[in-house]
Amino acid sequence: MSIRIARLHGQRDLRVETLPDPEPAPGEVVVAIGAGGICGSDIHYFTQGGIGEMIRVQEPIIIGHEAAGTITALGEGVEGLAVGQAVALNPSHPCGTCSFCKKGAHQHCLNMRFKGSAMFLPHEQGFFRDRVTIGAAQCYAIAEGVPMAEAALSEPLAVCRRAVTRALEVAGTLEGKRVLVTGAGPIGALCVALAKHFGASEIVVTDLEDATLAVATEVGATRTINVATHGAELKDYEAEKGQFDITFECSAAQPALRSAIQCTRPMGTIVQVGVMGDTPVPFNLLVSKEINLIGSHRFDKEFGQAVELINSRALTLAPIVTHSLPVSDAVAAIELATDRGKAVKVQITFD
Repeated sequence: MSIRIARLHGQRDLRVETLPDPEPAPGEVVVAIGAGGICGSDIHYFTQGGIGEMIRVQEPIIIGHEAAGTITALGEGVEGLAVGQAVALNPSHPCGTCSFCKKGAHQHCLNMRFKGSAMFLPHEQGFFRDRVTIGAAQCYAIAEGVPMAEAALSEPLAVCRRAVTRALEVAGTLEGKRVLVTGAGPIGALCVALAKHFGASEIVVTDLEDATLAVATEVGATRTINVATHGAELKDYEAEKGQFDITFECSAAQPALRSAIQCTRPMGTIVQVGVMGDTPVPFNLLVSKEINLIGSHRFDKEFGQAVELINSRALTLAPIVTHSLPVSDAVAAIELATDRGKAVKVQITFD
């Protein structure tokens, strides 16, 4: 038997090919992928051949690091999992021995192997395939009745749950807080859902597209502002040195970061979730307002926390997956994912 894979050979050269059916090694399982989400990094690999100058696609790579599926086979020694069980797949595999792993900061592992990543050679092959072998410890049980599309949001939800962790380290709580989310893509929308879950009293979301803002409203935004057409509405939130307690900057756009600094109150917190290149920052304003500007990188224990939230059905997640296409249409799917006027989260499905 063979499996279908979506393998990137270079810039805009994504091919649906086949490989032999995998067999599990000891400690591994085989998972039949049900759904896999297209992430911003996948889009960068496809459209630009990499991310910036440091991470480049140098050999064929199966892309995709957001996935859920059903276990079809168990390797020797695997316990606690069963054939037929639905699982979310954690793409993160830290080494466990470097200085950061020993400190419990696994998200900063110096030897991280992350599915679908071109950071190292050989590249770490990803999840866009019919079936994949993976370590049993990277499989998290999905509750009965949870749609596969929502289970496959575990990885991006974990990224956002990490952003909440970082905010709570400074702010203590989101309960009753006024929250700004800049950028209403998948990460922004998931931050909105989490802010609502953690008790924010007001959640304002900005973006350039009405379609993505509509999804933000469905998952918990109390107000949305299209800054391309109604940017002046943000001025109200700049009054008295800023109105928001916490901002999640998810757009990776310099104008949005500037707005975040202007609209966040003195001694408030901005969590930078979106990844951008070298960017001018109004540091005088940042300093004079004593704003906490903090980064957030991937996740650690937050993956399990994200799965628990999905299993509990505590969040409204279905509207975030705006499109699902079969793996045979992988090129069309990733092209659609680049169109933010139409799509929020695009997933590839497997039968």
